[in-house]
Amino acid sequence: MADSDYYSVLGVTRGATPEEIRKAYRKLARENHPDVKKDDPQAAERFKQVQEAYDVLGDPEKRVKYDRFGKAFQQAGHAAGQGGQAYTWTSGGGQAPPFDFEGLFGGGVDLESLFGGGGPRARTPRKSRGTDLEAVVQVPFETAARGGSVDIHLEQNGREQTLAVKIPAGVDTGSVIRLAGQGGPGRNGGPPGDLLLTVAVQPHRYFRREGSDLLLDVPITPSEAVLGAKVDVPTLSEGTVVLTIPPGTSSGMKLRLRGKGVIDPQTKQPGDQYLVIRIVVPREASEEVRSLYRQLAPQESSPRAGLW
Repeated sequence: MADSDYYSVLGVTRGATPEEIRKAYRKLARENHPDVKKDDPQAAERFKQVQEAYDVLGDPEKRVKYDRFGKAFQQAGHAAGQGGQAYTWTSGGGQAPPFDFEGLFGGGVDLESLFGGGGPRARTPRKSRGTDLEAVVQVPFETAARGGSVDIHLEQNGREQTLAVKIPAGVDTGSVIRLAGQGGPGRNGGPPGDLLLTVAVQPHRYFRREGSDLLLDVPITPSEAVLGAKVDVPTLSEGTVVLTIPPGTSSGMKLRLRGKGVIDPQTKQPGDQYLVIRIVVPREASEEVRSLYRQLAPQESSPRAGLW
């Protein structure tokens, strides 16, 4: 990743709250997901940068270290894990780093026993919770809108397993689903961490979504627009319904089907479905059709009259 500041990547200030960081991440994840920006070759790299920034700023412990040491905290943690010394220091005062007794005598020495602290009061290994793991789960459009489940495949401790993940109705790209106990193993008998799944909703063939509302383009002929008509249109929840096109409908007009949108995860109420009218003319009209239009043309009033 480039040397960009993680706060700048998410577009938040250094004093941003966890909720502000989470909202910024979800917004950017939706905007830059490769499935959404298929024609943008840079989208995948931006999506990766956003994921990396949130991995640090979304974790309180990592964020504290990042605020103090910058990206160097990752190398410092790696060095400590490989047996090197990781010091904590303060600016000013000229104090030397604390002396590393375990580094001097070897990591296997019990310092309490060495200095008389053994016996019944000897320190027992401390339990610690496993780390949280993160992954992206691809969810079909209809499953995200109506709810359902998807299967994910995990490999832990050399074993593969398949989990059926429940998808709540109304989730959108950037939503996070937490699977308790499916993260990294705990240490010394501690509980395992969680698995955090970031939702990436797959596009639909003809529906698109704006919040809890659905939009569908409906092509009609010029005569249907002028005279009115009844046409069949699909819905996600009730199959095909009959839509009445009122006489004099213009291209771009939106007709609403109330309550046939997506469930709102907060209110649990469905949104609406909007039918966006698109007047379509034939690319190659027969001579008979062209003759009829020539007879009609003098009777039509220009829609541009007085417009400019």
